[in-house]
Amino acid sequence: MNGIKRIKVLIVDDSPTVRAVLSRVLSDDPDVIVIGMAKDPYEARELIIEYQPDVIILDIEMPRMDGLTFLRKLQKHYPVPVIMCSGVATTNSQAALAAIELGAIDFVAKPVSGGSQALRRLGQDLADKIRAAVIAVPVRPAVPVSTVMSRRSPRSLGLDPSNYLVAIGASTGGTEAIKAVLSCVPADFPPVVIVQHMPAGFTKSFAERLNQFSAMTVTEAVDGDLLKPGHAVVARGEIQMSVTRIGHQLCITYGTDELVNRHCPSVDVLFDSVAKTVGSCAAGVLLTGMGADGAKGLLNMNEQGAVTIAQSRESCVVYGMPKVAAELGAVQHVVAPDNVPNTVMGAFHSRKSHRCS
Repeated sequence: MNGIKRIKVLIVDDSPTVRAVLSRVLSDDPDVIVIGMAKDPYEARELIIEYQPDVIILDIEMPRMDGLTFLRKLQKHYPVPVIMCSGVATTNSQAALAAIELGAIDFVAKPVSGGSQALRRLGQDLADKIRAAVIAVPVRPAVPVSTVMSRRSPRSLGLDPSNYLVAIGASTGGTEAIKAVLSCVPADFPPVVIVQHMPAGFTKSFAERLNQFSAMTVTEAVDGDLLKPGHAVVARGEIQMSVTRIGHQLCITYGTDELVNRHCPSVDVLFDSVAKTVGSCAAGVLLTGMGADGAKGLLNMNEQGAVTIAQSRESCVVYGMPKVAAELGAVQHVVAPDNVPNTVMGAFHSRKSHRCS
């Protein structure tokens, strides 16, 4: 931001401790200034009128009015970018995902014990989300893709889906983009592995939510999971996920909690493993998100002969990761999320003579 204009942030949370911690972890960031803190939406309303914040950090559970109700009112009367602040309990994580569907840009896990290092990571993560929020753009509902086109069965095209793998990576805006992809797949689509930048404790709820909208079975990935057609797995938060091979069978392997590109799990870690293990029989899909995670991994997949796809600029909440991938020359196809399955199957079909095993 070059110090020209700091991003004005309003924190709305009924816990004085959470308000104080969030304010403190943001205090050292040169791009961000906390202009006010409120204990509930009614107090927040007055601060919004007075200070006109650029971004609001909003608690989910509050007295007098809950965060989702306030978010709906904000979307109607003051459509400012909102980042939800949620506990990791199942009901809270489900509410955070519902908030994204209502228009929130992203969410962050409430601070818990972990010492100065954990708080520093929270500050960096929250500041990154704030920077993404101010450049995020509302995405208009996509024009539906023909059911016939988007749900073409691999077997109807003469393809064995067990010979292929699809890897998806996303960050800001990715929860809805991934839902759009998986809503359009046939039940026998090749196995799918997913990294969505998301705190630990939320990925299980995210997988369960995706499972409601997809013909595939979607679960949170477990170490050692065998990858098979009709199944998609979501990487668990705060651990790196890779694809490895046991004999002829592809499986999930979890690694360290080390940050890569300031993320754990990292899209690059997943894509690099897919490039090495699956090569030209894979497809890599890089969706909306701030930063560059996944761009070099997609380039690696491209160099190994895989199908590579980036989300189109106009359909992205934040055109960051796909943009960097395109600039690196890693992208073969540019499409909206709901046309990803059609593009993947078309690309695999065009390579039908190529042997994958």
